[in-house]
Amino acid sequence: MKASLGSLLAVAGAVSAGVPSLDAPECSVGKGTVQYNKSVPNQTDFPLTQVDVCYDDNSIHLTFTAFNETNYYFNESQTTNDPIWEYEVMEAFIYHGTNDPQTYLEFEVSPNNVTFQAWIYNPSKVRAAGAPLDTSYLTQPLVDGMTADTTLCKDEGIWISSATIPLGLFNVDVGQAKNTAWRMNFFRTVVSPDTFPDQFLGAWNPTNESNFHMTPFFGNVNFV
Repeated sequence: MKASLGSLLAVAGAVSAGVPSLDAPECSVGKGTVQYNKSVPNQTDFPLTQVDVCYDDNSIHLTFTAFNETNYYFNESQTTNDPIWEYEVMEAFIYHGTNDPQTYLEFEVSPNNVTFQAWIYNPSKVRAAGAPLDTSYLTQPLVDGMTADTTLCKDEGIWISSATIPLGLFNVDVGQAKNTAWRMNFFRTVVSPDTFPDQFLGAWNPTNESNFHMTPFFGNVNFV
């Protein structure tokens, strides 16, 4: 029997008290770094993945690094805001604040540097069955100042994407990011032509089901 919304929120609420934390400095000083190697939801071994986080006056800067990559699998026909998550991507879910959010930014990038960026409205906080889950796409990411630059290092089994997310999306004024508090989680999908559409999922803070949209699992990120 599927768990009720109340039981899901009770479990998730207990989780949110013990989520991981990261201090991210100004980019001129350095970067905060997280690494993860556990799958969703079983927390078995997963290919090592790293995210570096820093900020400047105008933007959040994220550098995603996928290690132990063998597939670099993407759909060449897909473009901005297509369902690139069906293939291989690295992702960030981002919220400005400290509570478990109902609305947050979802940003994804694929090995061929195609991006997905949208506001997600998830009032149940756990993508509960029968509850709304709505998507509001950012249709002009380059105009908005959202960028991505992806490099494939196939000899080393790595791909790296550096992304820029404008602080203004979160109503943080220019030069005012220092000492702000955020909730974030980071994800990676692994899939090959042989396993598609089945995916291997990993996360900084793994959720307890195959569902990234569980905001009580978002970690705490502090801009220092």
